[in-house]
Order: sequence, then structure tokens, then C-alpha cells
Amino acid sequence: MDVRDRLSGNMRRLRRSKDWSQEELAHQSGIHRTYISDLERGARNPTIEVVDKIAVALGVPCGELLD
Repeated sequence: MDVRDRLSGNMRRLRRSKDWSQEELAHQSGIHRTYISDLERGARNPTIEVVDKIAVALGVPCGELLD
């Protein structure tokens, strides 16, 4: 499993555990909803800054998104 697959799966799992839509995660992280969708599909390679924004929004360390 490559890092994009791990990121997308962990994002989806954590987002759903909060019962958030992609739109809510986008709002909480300050990232556009379509970009969140692309990340969850593994279609984009985010910068570490984007990963950090998502981690902060989800309340987890960055590493948890990549494990």
C-alpha cells in the first residue's frame, strides 16, 4: 500500500468517525471540498502543509494520517 492509499483511507476513516461530510472536513480544514475528495480518492499528492491542516481539523497528529 503506498502513502497515498494510506492517507486516503485514514482520512476517510477519521472523517467518518466524526460523522463529517467531505464538505465539513473542507470547512474545518480550510481546504476546498473537491481537493478533499481528490485526496480521499488518491488522485492528488498533498503538501505537508495540507496534511497538517487536515490533521489539525481531525484532531490527530500528522503521522496518524500516514500510518
